[in-house]
This record gives sequence, structure tokens and C-alpha cells, in this order.
Amino acid sequence: MQMPDPKIPTIGTEHWTERDGAKLFLWNKRAPSVGQKNGVILFVHGSSMASQPTFDLQVPGRADSSIMDVFARLGYDCWCLDMEGYGRSTKDRDNNADIARGAGDCSAAADYIGKLTNNAPLMAYGISSGALRAALFAQMRPERVSRLALDAFVWTGEGSHTLAERKKKLPDYVAKNRRPIDPAFVQSVFERDHPGCAHQDVIDAFAKAILALDSSMPTGTYVDMCQNLPVVDPEKISAATIIMRGQWDGIASFDDLIEFFRRLPNPDKQFAVMPGISHASFQQKNYLIPYHLLHGFFSQPAPVYRG
Repeated sequence: MQMPDPKIPTIGTEHWTERDGAKLFLWNKRAPSVGQKNGVILFVHGSSMASQPTFDLQVPGRADSSIMDVFARLGYDCWCLDMEGYGRSTKDRDNNADIARGAGDCSAAADYIGKLTNNAPLMAYGISSGALRAALFAQMRPERVSRLALDAFVWTGEGSHTLAERKKKLPDYVAKNRRPIDPAFVQSVFERDHPGCAHQDVIDAFAKAILALDSSMPTGTYVDMCQNLPVVDPEKISAATIIMRGQWDGIASFDDLIEFFRRLPNPDKQFAVMPGISHASFQQKNYLIPYHLLHGFFSQPAPVYRG
């Protein structure tokens, strides 16, 4: 993948939609001089950070820290949204923002984006519990998703040492709708699997951006991932799919992911292991690897012969 010129200007615009009484914040990045020739991407965040810190992170001296900027310069129309309970979206209602609710938020966002893009099918990328949200959304709304990228995904949870540790606090997560976060928590995301995979200045910028929007996070995805998996049926996902697994990511075992991959019915599917990466892929030292994988997958030609 040849990186686009970082001097190509991008513009960001905020948008709002509603779902079931909740206001949902959407963020759009485009590069007007390039256009949106390569399609529309919906980026779906995970359990412990809102969308803009994850996908539009700005780090001094690291011009391509924002995947939304990079992919806008490559000719994509880039969107992300804050799920209910996160960031700038509604977060004062009595729910814990579980995975099913997040999938519904993705569906509402897709309908809003569709009104602005002539209902062009989306390419969806989700990371961690965002991958579960994106997968469930693709399962619910197959007509809206053409290509699906699942990063740091987990299916049944079998063999996951991260979830084994998380289950020790499950009673606390079940008892409350929200859990506190602080800089030490964000630091732990980068230390729990394989320390050293990210530069400290990137971790610090990430933590600052996350905590500028939230001091606590919903517990629903943690509860789902600890006691309600599986929440997605691979045999009901019709979109072309790539599974992206960091070499040291502890959220899911290889066996868990390989079995999910095996059951995907669309022959247009890929399984990629990303060397030197633990969990938060876009904030890792090897972030150019997931960038490359995503661009290759999203720009892959459609098959002209299916047999």
C-alpha cells in the first residue's frame, strides 16, 4: 500500500441521528480534492473508547495516526459513530449499552448515511466489541453491508485469557451500567497482552482523547463478552469478510477464530494475522499493517466468475 500524501486536506463534519429516543453522534471525514471513488466505510469502536479517539486520533509528529484521514485521502467516504453511552451520544438512560443495542445503533447510522450516499452499501470495520457490533449489524442488515472487517474479534470466548481475567469482575459489571476509566486503565490495554507494541506518546495521546469525552464506560459489552457469547452466527453473515488478528491479542484464541472463519458462507473471505500487534491495532507501532490489510480488502475487485 502506498500511503497518500499527508498534505492532502481533509474535512470533518459532525452529524446526528436518533435511535429509540437516543441521540447518536456521527463523524464524517472526506478529502474533497480526491473524492469518494472507493466507497463508504463505517468504523465501529470498541468497549472502552468512543469513535473519534479510536479512528481520528491526532498525534503530533505522526501524520497518519488517523485512519479516517488516511482513507479519506485514498478516496473513501469515512464515517464513525459514538454508540449510545459513549462520547457525544446520549449516555444518561438506564441501560448498559450492550452489543445488540450497539448493532442497532450501527443500523440507525447506516440508514442516516444511506440518505446521503444514495443507499450505497457500506464497508464496515469493527474492533474488539465493535467487531461484534459490526458483525451482528451485518447479520441483521445484510443488504447494507458489502464488506466486513473484524479486528480483535471473539466468537465463543473459549481459550481467551483476556476474558478469563475479565470474568473475575463480572458481578461488578452486572450490578452497574457503567465502570470508571482513567489513564492507568488506558495504559493497561497496551500492557495486558504484550508490552512494547505501542509508542508511549501515542498511548498518552489516545488516553487524553478518550478521557476528554468520557470518565466512565458502559458495562454491557463486558457482560456480553463474559457470559453471553456467542452473540453472532457466522453462517448468517453473507458479506465478504476479513478476520484480522493481532499476533499477541488475548481477546480470542486462534481456534475460536478459525472455527468462526470456517463457517462463514461467502467464499470471499480472508484470515490475516498481524505480526507485532496486540490489541488496539491502529495505535500500535505496526499500525501500517492493518491499514494495508484494510485497503487491500476494501479495494479488492468483485469476482466476475463464480462458477
